Amino acid sequence: MTAPYRLPDFYVPHPARINPHLEQARAHSLAWARGMEMVEGSGIWTVEDLEAHDYALLCAYTHPDASAPDLDLVTDWYVWVFFFDDHFLETFKRSRDTAGAKRYLDRLRLFMPISGATVEVPTNAVERGLLDLWTRTVPFRSPQWRARFFDSTAALLDESLWELGNISDGRVANPIEYVEMRRKVGGAPWSADLVEHAVNAEVPAAVASSRPLRVLKDAFADAVHLRNDIFSYERETRREGECNNGVLVVERFLGCSPQRAADTVNELLTSRLQQFENTAATELAPLLIEHGLSPAECASVLKYVQGLQDWQSGGHEWHLRSSRYMKSSGPSGTVSTTRARSLSHVPYRPIETVDLPPDLYQPFPVRLSPHLDGARRFAIGWAREMGMLAAIWDEEKLAGMDFALCAAAIHWSASASQLDLSTGWLTWGTYADDYFPLMFQHSRDLVGASVFVKRLPSFMPLDGSTADTPTNAVERGLLDLWTRTASTMTPTMRAQFRNAVLDMTDSWLWELANVAQNRVPDPVDYLEMRRRTFGSELTMSLSRLHHSRRIPPSVFASRPVRSLENAAADYACLVNDLRSVRKEVEFEGELNNGVLVFSHFLACPIPEAAAHTVALMTARLQQFERVAEVDLPQLYDDRSLDGAVRAAVDGYVDELRDWIAGVVLWHQRTTRYDAPSHRPSSDAPRNPPWRRPPVPAGALPAADRRVGYPSGLGTSALSLADRLRARQEQPA
Repeated sequence: MTAPYRLPDFYVPHPARINPHLEQARAHSLAWARGMEMVEGSGIWTVEDLEAHDYALLCAYTHPDASAPDLDLVTDWYVWVFFFDDHFLETFKRSRDTAGAKRYLDRLRLFMPISGATVEVPTNAVERGLLDLWTRTVPFRSPQWRARFFDSTAALLDESLWELGNISDGRVANPIEYVEMRRKVGGAPWSADLVEHAVNAEVPAAVASSRPLRVLKDAFADAVHLRNDIFSYERETRREGECNNGVLVVERFLGCSPQRAADTVNELLTSRLQQFENTAATELAPLLIEHGLSPAECASVLKYVQGLQDWQSGGHEWHLRSSRYMKSSGPSGTVSTTRARSLSHVPYRPIETVDLPPDLYQPFPVRLSPHLDGARRFAIGWAREMGMLAAIWDEEKLAGMDFALCAAAIHWSASASQLDLSTGWLTWGTYADDYFPLMFQHSRDLVGASVFVKRLPSFMPLDGSTADTPTNAVERGLLDLWTRTASTMTPTMRAQFRNAVLDMTDSWLWELANVAQNRVPDPVDYLEMRRRTFGSELTMSLSRLHHSRRIPPSVFASRPVRSLENAAADYACLVNDLRSVRKEVEFEGELNNGVLVFSHFLACPIPEAAAHTVALMTARLQQFERVAEVDLPQLYDDRSLDGAVRAAVDGYVDELRDWIAGVVLWHQRTTRYDAPSHRPSSDAPRNPPWRRPPVPAGALPAADRRVGYPSGLGTSALSLADRLRARQEQPA
């Protein structure tokens, strides 16, 4: 059979090494598989299949420094996971037996106790293998690692139902959904956990859930899975009837040839590897210092990172050799230029005007609160009281932005006081979003920005203690809103809402770091961080907390509910990116914009990138509708939820629909992104600081002791930052 495409030229930054204990691992894994009854009568593999797949070679390449016993154990784990994959395919995917698959997967959890012994008796080779491996591994690791490994293994098993559902429906996922779900079902996070075991270096609990470690693990996982998809496309799509493959996903989404799809997936694979490198180089050391890790803990983190790099290179080498995957007569000749494009952005360059298309897909009705006019008056008075109309905004500009309209559509059933509060949060978030870049972005003041962001939690005390004294409008507004909001919350709700606010404020530092590096973000990292920079969690959490007393936390954490929230957030974020791209890119020197990200990644003009953005938004909203229609009722039945909980979840989904409709309505009507608002302010100084003749540093106020100002249309707004800084440095 002719290969569907020629393999692309892969980016492999680290040389592969091989473990000297390979032959022992081969012999051991064959004997172990026989003992577990995975070959010779299993109906899944023969001995020849197992030898040809050569999982010992995979593990020898991916864990080159593991001891002989650890290499044997890790190899057994990979024999088991590939056997599970093939067993699930033959037993449930081919027959579309969803009910049987659920019973099968539910039993597997019984063989993974985080503490204590298993009392269940295995009934098949998958259960037998899992029980043996679990008891040989878990007792030697910390409780924190056990919990992480349990979650990774459970996701790998349970989310096989998502794949099965797609096969049964003949459905190919959209690109964002696919990457998210492939992380869970593909097993690479599980592989990353095994790296900790193989190198005997656990990631300290204090940093295990931090952004840098999470991004390293996710980028590693995405690269592993995308590489596998490129190599396995032929086997999965032509022989197994599989529709869960990244090359197929891109082929369908872009409507392109398999060759172009494979090359595009390889570009994303390269981008994810370079995201891994950038995170390790720029975010890891500050994290270790911030948490005060000991030398031994720092060494463990670095050993883990090296282990992930070894896995990446070794995994590629194995794919080239294993009989499990397609070979081609040579590379396609397509060389990735992802890094060059991501670092070649020219700020303030003119771009084409982009707007929301008149036929934008948005099927939900818009309803408005009867208290809208009162909320508009509140917004003006509150912003003036907080000091937000002193320099960056004036009353006319704030009225045109009309945050009350957005709040009135999102929370149309709110009381007058509740609507004022929602309006206040939208006003504060947007003001802070304008204030932060003016103060720190153009000067690349990473240290000052970090100090500013780290002060914000002090204005949201959890225990009713006295907050710090605010020194600017952002701090003043946050303290006032927190006092109004937190007083009606339980301690748990208060902590959750505070985390949602901090997720947004911390994400500003990520945006600033991209600008400082002049680096257009990796598309996956961008979309995941965009949910935070847009404040999706903050505004959604106001609805979530309203339902939290009736909906169990496990339901909020379930895949269907998280899928709904992420799909809604992505749709809304990309609405904003479409509407704001010219204002941000041409007039503000911004590079954290989805349309620009897709333009750089796909090497296409802005209008084409905008069309892809609209297509992605539509796919995400259609996914939202499908999850609400199909997956949620299934969740209700699977968990035997009572009528009250079902009604509460349905109510929350209705509020997400209102949120989507309100965001679109506001972007259609606000003046925030209209062309006149892009122009320099009429009261901007005629002689801004970057055009003045040189003056000795000692003669300048602190606000002016800066260099490297940009010039050109739109940059006169920087003078506002000077005035704000000067105000803050004056004695109270």
